[in-house]
Formats: sequence, structure tokens, C-alpha cells
Amino acid sequence: MIVFTNADIFDGSSKDLLRGKSVVVADGKIKDVSDAPIEDPNATVIDCGGRVLMPGMIDAHIHAYFQDVNMNRLQRLPATMYAHHAANILRDMLDRGFTSVRDTGGADFGLWLAIDRRLITAPRLYYCEKALSQTGGHIDMRHHLDYSQQDNEAVMCGCCFTNPLGVIVDGVDVVRRVIREQLRRGASFIKFCGSGGISSVSDPLDGIQFSRDEVRAIVEEVENHHVYCTAHVHPDQGIKRVIELGVHGVEHGTLIEADTANMAADKGTYIVPTLAVIFGMADEGEAMGLPRESLAKLELIADQAIDRLNHMKRAGVRVGFGTDLIGDLHPRQCTEFGLRSSVFSNLELLNQVTAMNGEIVGQKDKIGVIKPGALADILVVDGNPMEDIDLLARDGEGLSVIMKDGEFHKNLLS
Repeated sequence: MIVFTNADIFDGSSKDLLRGKSVVVADGKIKDVSDAPIEDPNATVIDCGGRVLMPGMIDAHIHAYFQDVNMNRLQRLPATMYAHHAANILRDMLDRGFTSVRDTGGADFGLWLAIDRRLITAPRLYYCEKALSQTGGHIDMRHHLDYSQQDNEAVMCGCCFTNPLGVIVDGVDVVRRVIREQLRRGASFIKFCGSGGISSVSDPLDGIQFSRDEVRAIVEEVENHHVYCTAHVHPDQGIKRVIELGVHGVEHGTLIEADTANMAADKGTYIVPTLAVIFGMADEGEAMGLPRESLAKLELIADQAIDRLNHMKRAGVRVGFGTDLIGDLHPRQCTEFGLRSSVFSNLELLNQVTAMNGEIVGQKDKIGVIKPGALADILVVDGNPMEDIDLLARDGEGLSVIMKDGEFHKNLLS
């Protein structure tokens, strides 16, 4: 048993800190949150000294296997390269205080198993297996000027293409079959690309992807399996369309308009904006080899991404915290706090990166909260992040304790 004493608690959602509490951890879970002193001679006692104790943070949009900002180069690397890259960046994420992450394209059962068996040190992983893309869609990594005889053969036989991040599917029947296979492999949700994107070179950013029948099939399949689906979408037209078709979540939502934000709030559709990757690519993408087609599309959203968050805030959208960092941009993970801070309060940011993301990944009251029965993912902060959110943006330097599943990853208070 481990007991944290003399702690001021942010529990994931409360507007005020719970002052002077004790938190009891046993068997990997939070057993109790109490005012009373805990008297157990066998307990390991950690005196927080009035510091803020909060849930471990959650990044709801990562790509552990996205080793290169250039998607066309990425698909030419061996799987071992993706695996070693994932091990390195996931360890860094845990060092920053992210005890859970949701991979939205690429991560698989093998990576989950390596974490579960402690072959690598990493946050808890939720994954969708490969993201779904139509031919020529956002996760189709082939450059439109590339040619391969295999392309002709695959088109003729109706087979799917796969790459490190996704699978190329066309038609309702193929979509259904691939989703069922992804779920068989342990995916906890399904992601598909509902519009063009920045990293892909052969699709317009505002292009709408997948037919209405295909999207309806995706929604039906995940609901039959009691999981959820989320859609990569940038343009407002595409966001409105997937909300109308019953999709449960939106990734990015970069060009959303006010009326669409109201629709998302009314429907309970969550949105996970990802600003860190946008500004990371704007600053460093060209030097890292981001294709010129991608740089041109980046200019369409970079100046609007932060301002559109105001539509989400005013409408009361369920906003999650994600970063979407790729290649060598991963050290920018904590810049997401500063980029959002001109729109959202510290309390809103804290809720997004904890309890709200816990709900988004389908683990409400299990992660992202400090309450009895929740998993013991705990941070102890050297200060009060409700007053200074920058404490969480220092890549873990402001954290005295990082605990995942009731075990210390970092402990400077013992």
C-alpha cells in the first residue's frame, strides 16, 4: 500500500482543489481519497508537502510509428525501425507525465503487448490498428507521380493496400470486412479519414472522403461491437457531414464554423484539435523534408487553427487534448498547452488532458480522475497548475512524482 498525504487534489473535473487530502493506492488502483490520516505500519507514505496531486495526463492523438514527416519515405522503412522509434518516443511521453495515449493510426497489438509485458517503458496504449483511407485519401502514402506494377495488379483484383499507418479500402463490403478484422485484432476504436490532410500529397485538404454509405457502415459496425469511431477531418463541410452521419468523434476539426460547433455540442460529438503538429510543421517541416504539396496545404490552416477553438468553446463542445506529432517533432508535445491557452482557461486545459480524454477513449472514471476505483495514474506537481499551466509544459521537470498503474516511474519525494 502507498499513501500520499498532505496533498491538494485536482481530481480531473472539480473547479477547486480538494485541500489537505490523503490518497491510498493498492493493487494498482486508487483505494481511497480521505481527510482522515491513514494509520498502517506497512504503508509506504509519501508526504506531498502541500503540492498538487492530479491524474496522469492523456494524449488522445498520437502516432507511435510515424517516424518520418514525409509519408512517402515512411512507407519504405522496415517494421523494426517503427518499433524502435515507438519505444523511444513513448518513454519520453511517460517522462513528461502522459500515463495514457491513444494512437490514431499505426500502433498494433504487438506494441500493446510489448508494453503490457514490460519489454518497453511506455504509457498505457489505446489503439485503432490501421486507420481507414479511401484510394487516394489521406493515409494513401503513395505519391501521385509514383508508379508501381503492383498498383495495377491490386486494383484489378480488388485487394487492399496497407502501409505503416493505414489500410486503403473502397466500398461498403470491404469497409465492413476490414473493420471486423481490426476489431478482431484488439482495436478499441476505429478511425477513418473523412477529408484530405496535410501529410498526404495526392488529396486536396478540403476534399471529402468516403461515401455516405461507407461512413454509415463504419458507424453501424463499431456500434454493433460496442466501441466508437472517429474521423480525421479538417474542412467545415466535412465536419458537419460526419456529425450528421452519426460519427462519434472528430480529429483536428481545424476549419470548423460556429454553426457546426453548435451541432457537435448538441450531438455530443467530441473534437480533438491538434495544434502542436500544425505549428511544429510550420516551423520545422520544410527542413525535415515535408513535401512541397504538404507545405502548401499547411498555409491554408496555420493562421486559423487557434481562432477556430473559440467556436468550440462558445458552443460547449466536448474538447479533448491531442498533439498528432510526427517524425522528429515529438519533443513539442507539451507545447499544446501554450497554443491552447489563449482560448481555454487552465481549468479547461486540465480537464481536457485528464477526465475528458478519459471519456473520449472510452475509459470514463477509470483513467484521468482521482477517485476510488480508478487506475492509480498519479502526478504530483511542484506548484499549482490551476494557476500556472506552464508547470505541465516543462517536459516533466515540474513533476515530483509520475505513477502509472500504482507503480512509480519517477519519485523525488521518497
